[in-house]
Amino acid sequence: MSIYHVGILVGSLRKESYNKKIAQFILEQEESQFSYRIIDISELPLYNQDFDDEGNPPASYTRFRQEIAALDAVLFITAEYNRSVPAVLKNAIDVGSRPYGKNKWDGKPAAILSSSVGAYGGFGANHHLRQSLVFVNLLTMQQPEAYLGDITTCLGTDGKVESQKTKDFLRSFKNAFEQWAERIIHTKGQD
Repeated sequence: MSIYHVGILVGSLRKESYNKKIAQFILEQEESQFSYRIIDISELPLYNQDFDDEGNPPASYTRFRQEIAALDAVLFITAEYNRSVPAVLKNAIDVGSRPYGKNKWDGKPAAILSSSVGAYGGFGANHHLRQSLVFVNLLTMQQPEAYLGDITTCLGTDGKVESQKTKDFLRSFKNAFEQWAERIIHTKGQD
């Protein structure tokens, strides 16, 4: 049985990020042929094309691009800042898509899970992120959509996902993503 490598990109750098806690829950659910790990995006300088044009990209760009190239699929778990994607996550997408013609995201299956302390669950970030993922040719799962509103009510005092309803939803979403990713990976393998 093949093992599929999935990178989780968390759109928040905050130490106590709710999205990191959701990512941790996903990591703890590993019981399939999918191996998940969080990809660190905190050390990526803002994308500057001059680095690539001059042939001297920062080491963090090179490391990140290699990590993305080695993945079979990508899961984005993100907060919403001002009804859009956090800058750190958009920057990671830009770094991974460059230099021109060397897009590391190309053709990989992906999914988005957004959350917020508000009732809308990061709807704005989720949909803005989808626009960027289309352009870099990540094959993003359309259904089920995943928005976790009122995220603080889903977590216990220890910071772990506590709500059984949320646990069930996250497991269902993860299973749907794995089925989606496996279909894409197998289809690519038939080319």
